[in-house]
Amino acid sequence: MHALDELATILKPAGGGLYLVSTGLAEQQRLQRTLYRAESDAEVQLRFRDSLERLSTAKAALLGIPSDVGAGFLRGANTGPQAMRLELLDTSPEWTEHARSLGLVDVGDVLCIPQLQHDDMLSADQLAASRAALYPNVNTSERDGLPVSPLSIAERAWSLIFSLNSKLKPFVLGGDHSTALPGVLALNQVYQREQRGPLGVVQPDAHTDLLERRLGVKYCFATWSWHANEALGRQGRLTQVGIRASGRDQAHWESTTGTRQFWAKDILRHPADALDAVLAHVKATGVKAVYFSNDIDGTDSRWADATGTPEPDGLTPDWVVELIRRLGREVGLAGGDIMEVAPSLTRTPESAPRTIKLAVRYLRETLTAALT
Repeated sequence: MHALDELATILKPAGGGLYLVSTGLAEQQRLQRTLYRAESDAEVQLRFRDSLERLSTAKAALLGIPSDVGAGFLRGANTGPQAMRLELLDTSPEWTEHARSLGLVDVGDVLCIPQLQHDDMLSADQLAASRAALYPNVNTSERDGLPVSPLSIAERAWSLIFSLNSKLKPFVLGGDHSTALPGVLALNQVYQREQRGPLGVVQPDAHTDLLERRLGVKYCFATWSWHANEALGRQGRLTQVGIRASGRDQAHWESTTGTRQFWAKDILRHPADALDAVLAHVKATGVKAVYFSNDIDGTDSRWADATGTPEPDGLTPDWVVELIRRLGREVGLAGGDIMEVAPSLTRTPESAPRTIKLAVRYLRETLTAALT
């Protein structure tokens, strides 16, 4: 199967990653028709395929992964991608045209079977059953090699996308934070294969996500950073900012994993100095660019509490924005994401709209810093 044909098979048009048959379906269809400037579902499909055709000349690709199977305390990040896309359209009706002017192709969504996480965790019988459900129109010989779990589909999608255009920059709308891992791993492989030099990751987050396994599970919100850090080769190439909710102290994580952490309490004490220190560290590692993996709970819960694990005493939005801008100017952004936005977790009437607006602000800033 050609790469474009396979992408069109394993992905869905933007906004279509949640499997809906009644409740919420009309809103999903409205979003898709607005995004694609389409009058019908058939036209949505045609324009989705047209968008994939632009990948070979694109500067960046945006993928939605509405999965929260790998989340922790409270769920709800599966509706994050749809909420962020709706906010983009509501506040910027010209968003589709603007994205195209940036060279950004929205490649759609991973369709998420909500009980699945990664194909490595599935039996042969479950793989076969899920393949039959997801790809009923694909012949058996081709279907047997297709992924079914959100992280596995994303891994395959990014591999295909980079085979079409290894120069573009990946962006992800999550989803729980495990959905950042496929893009980071695929991008790092490109950097290694093309000998571009080391890649770095800068991760605003309240939590370290540095467990090798959690309750025996290899891939989830609490382990993705461990896997990313190993792939990067350690050496401080994973930089975490805003940490404040951890069962271990900073010395433990830095000494056992080779990460560099800037805890929220130290950043809040001297914000300007901390910003300089983060940039100085990233530059000292010798990375050629960084992927900016932005967990919304890295920001203080005053501004971002519609998330599974909101934490007080965190980063301010203006500080995070300045970090994005300086990384773009002084190091270079290779891609990025927004993770853990959970609109259904409305602790106050303002929780969801405030958090979503901030997430979209971060997305815009990251895209601008990376693509202009």
